[in-house]
Amino acid sequence: MTNTPNTTEPSSKPSAKKANSNNIFIDLIACVLIPTLILKKLSGDDMLGPNLALIAALSLPLIVGIWGFIKNRKVSFVPALGFISILLTGGIGILQLPKEYIAYKEALIPGILAIATVLSTYTKYPLVRTFLYNDAFMDTDKVSRRLDELNKHSEFNAMMVKATWLLASSFILSSILNYLLAKWIVVSESGTDAFNSELGTMNLYSYPVIVVPCMIITMFALFYVMRNIKKLTGYTLEDLVAH
Repeated sequence: MTNTPNTTEPSSKPSAKKANSNNIFIDLIACVLIPTLILKKLSGDDMLGPNLALIAALSLPLIVGIWGFIKNRKVSFVPALGFISILLTGGIGILQLPKEYIAYKEALIPGILAIATVLSTYTKYPLVRTFLYNDAFMDTDKVSRRLDELNKHSEFNAMMVKATWLLASSFILSSILNYLLAKWIVVSESGTDAFNSELGTMNLYSYPVIVVPCMIITMFALFYVMRNIKKLTGYTLEDLVAH
């Protein structure tokens, strides 16, 4: 009976990794590639037109977000901000608001995340635990029991505060890069074919220019958390990973 978990574990891990890879691939297609093509190729008056093309492009990531809500049966803070971001982008384009609003909107969302990450440390549900310390990839119950045994919760909490600032710095960087990218690319008035095309270009460039640097900082923060938990508990990486 003691060997049963070991026989099932190897087959479950590749399946989980494959599912995650597929999800990322689908998200990139639905939220980046297809919307970009719609905005750049179908915004002309002889095609869908600026407004319909904008609605069509934004509907795909909106559907992905709604599907994630239905699948997970809960409202999460980050997807909710993504939903708001989509509505704001659509509103700026359809209502033909000043193009400068796009840069402000692009900086606003990660800025809110940075502030919320820091402020959440004073609540029962700090966002750093959602991003860097959760049951999806770490056996948090096991860690908590070990910290109880060694009476090291104060050291753990101090470490998580530092991790919070690391995570917040990635959102601050994202806010700055978002603003600069939008100011550089989106120069046409909203409600026009050119405006939609520039939104598509910005959407495409945002991943290599913004997501990659912020992902590096986030991964560094995760490495920092894992390394310090290993020091505090004496566990190895294999002991910490959730099965």
